[in-house]
Amino acid sequence: MQDIIKKLDLEEYLQNLQNLFAREKSIVLEGDINIHHKLIQQLSKYEIKQAPKVENLDSALMYLKKQGDLKLYEIYEFVKIIGFFLYLKRFNFEDKLGEWNNKIIIPDDIEALVDIFDDKANIKQGYDEDLDRVNQNLYDIKGQIKQSLQSNINSKKLQLYLVDHQIHLVHGEQTLLVRSGFNHFLKAKVLDRSSAGFFYVVPHSVSQYKQRQADLINLKEEIIFKLCRQYSNVLGKYLMFLSFINKEFDRFDNYQARIFFAKMDDKNFILPKKDTKIQKLVDFKHPALHNPKLINIDFSKKVIMITGVNAGGKTMLLKSILSAVFMSKYLIPYHCDETQTSIGNHKEVLAVLDDPQSVKNDISTFAGRMVEFSQLFKKSNAIVGVDEIELGTDSDEAASLFKVIIEELMTKNIKIIITTHHKRLAALMAKNSDVELIAALYDEKNRKPTYQFMQGTIGQSYAFETASRYGIPLNIVHKAKEVHGSDKERLNELIERSSALELEYQQKIKNLDEQIELNKKLNKSLKEQKEEVDLQILTKKDNLQEQYQSAIDEAKKAIKTTQSKEAHQFLNKAHKKVKDIKVQKIQEPIELKVGDRVKYRNAKGVLSSIKGKQGYIETDDGMKLRVALAELKRSGNMPKVKTKQNIDIKVNITKPESGHITLDLHGQRAEEATANLDKFISDALIAGFDEVLVYHGIGTGKLSYAVKVFLEQHPSVKSFDDALTRQGGYGAKVVKL
Repeated sequence: MQDIIKKLDLEEYLQNLQNLFAREKSIVLEGDINIHHKLIQQLSKYEIKQAPKVENLDSALMYLKKQGDLKLYEIYEFVKIIGFFLYLKRFNFEDKLGEWNNKIIIPDDIEALVDIFDDKANIKQGYDEDLDRVNQNLYDIKGQIKQSLQSNINSKKLQLYLVDHQIHLVHGEQTLLVRSGFNHFLKAKVLDRSSAGFFYVVPHSVSQYKQRQADLINLKEEIIFKLCRQYSNVLGKYLMFLSFINKEFDRFDNYQARIFFAKMDDKNFILPKKDTKIQKLVDFKHPALHNPKLINIDFSKKVIMITGVNAGGKTMLLKSILSAVFMSKYLIPYHCDETQTSIGNHKEVLAVLDDPQSVKNDISTFAGRMVEFSQLFKKSNAIVGVDEIELGTDSDEAASLFKVIIEELMTKNIKIIITTHHKRLAALMAKNSDVELIAALYDEKNRKPTYQFMQGTIGQSYAFETASRYGIPLNIVHKAKEVHGSDKERLNELIERSSALELEYQQKIKNLDEQIELNKKLNKSLKEQKEEVDLQILTKKDNLQEQYQSAIDEAKKAIKTTQSKEAHQFLNKAHKKVKDIKVQKIQEPIELKVGDRVKYRNAKGVLSSIKGKQGYIETDDGMKLRVALAELKRSGNMPKVKTKQNIDIKVNITKPESGHITLDLHGQRAEEATANLDKFISDALIAGFDEVLVYHGIGTGKLSYAVKVFLEQHPSVKSFDDALTRQGGYGAKVVKL
């Protein structure tokens, strides 16, 4: 695992996570990742103190298994774990987290050990009389030693030889600092010398205290040894429980460290999905980069082929995809948009990034690559990243070889992310519907990479521009272009134009999506306004009804007293008028545009223009009317709008399913081929392509003839001709639209 972590530049990032662990361990969470994710989500809702730092207890558990005695500090390590789980028992956890916490039942004998120790791993006073008595005697002797030293300090005879009036702790002993000649007035043992040449001494008067102190220390160790044996016997009875809780502590520690790590810089957990059909990264940041550009990429297809400018970020894009899959697999949080990012569940994450050449093993670059690829045929359900796939051999031969290798790996449910400068390999693979082309973009104006990517097209390498940018003289670059040849340069121009058209197409789609979203918001706002006005009208009607009813009640009282028939007649008329009152809801405003069929009173026609709130109508009778837009209604189906220059017209188009500039008709019948060709040309026109390439093959010539006849009759085809030899020759047509 450390190898893949290093290859993906995740060492420092994951070390920051491991620094949050209570003790050193692997970042891998064993077991069901879905349960782990659910428990982490539930645990993140609580404010829990960080788990205490704990030593590895595998050796201690082994001693207990062999009925050995633990040392006091080892027993205390178990006590810290038990104490932390007792702390967790105070929380009223729910759902899965509550079930997990309730399963941890701590035996009373083990729980009793927690109260014996203080925070410094010492046994508290009151738990053993012998130990308490020894500790008190040690405390008293320490005071007596200090008093004896203080007496020497206050001695008048020794004043001239004292460097200071302090008691110094040297090698664990309390000493005085004196000058040379002290031995005339003080009998003492020299322990050390200071940097200034003075002496650290222990007076003989405290020696008797020192001896007694040593005896008490030995006695204390004997008592502690006896207690350790007693406590070890208690722990040994619950060996299985200790093994269990030791493992559960690591599990909780893994959860808590991930939660703390996620809260730093607002990272997100992405749970891998079993369904790998849709996989994409949205607003992803690779941890190794400072101030990176956000990555937004769809890598749902089985093969992702990244081409384009040198030093344009292709390798980092490959590492970013693999890093996201790796971190999701082990529930490691990272920066991304969690609502839109989707990662599949892959059994393994593999990377073929380095140059495998080895003098020691007598292996070349290409041979080393072949060894690495041979291992991939033994894998399944894996995601593999291959950087510079053409490394170490002839590009034309490699293109054919790698095409077959990649297609075979695809059958083994292996997703492959590739970076390459092989235009031929990219062209061969582009025909496969399971292959996604991604181009690293280049800023022609500023002559530098943009570190942005566009899907659905092949990118140009810009080798000459890169060489110039990094200091190669311009005259050498110009000579290299001449050697390269004009035909290959035209191919690069075609690739670049294709990329530009694809970029323009995607921008248009984005603008249309934004316009659709804006219209939805406007419609929602208008609907809310209408409902509010309707509510106001209904409220006013209710008020009028109440006022009317009140007046009627008063009138009825008057009638009862006067018994007037005429008054009853007036009341009946009033009731009838109330029934006739109808409150109509405001109709939603009709959005009209130039070219709509409309009706004004009895006249019908076409709305020819709009100026403010006024509309101009050309009626079916040939008249021209100017009326308020609010007085118009729709009439009949909308006619097709004729496009005119210098008029801003909103056009609703259907996004083409394909944005490719090539179509392969091999093996199709004439009728099927012409239908596919018709759709392909329509998509190409919508995408803004002015030149496309159609493969039909040579064969019997029937398919070639059918394609030729169709292109001759198509109104949007300006011209067509046989392709160049490297593009298919007589078996393909270059079509200009």
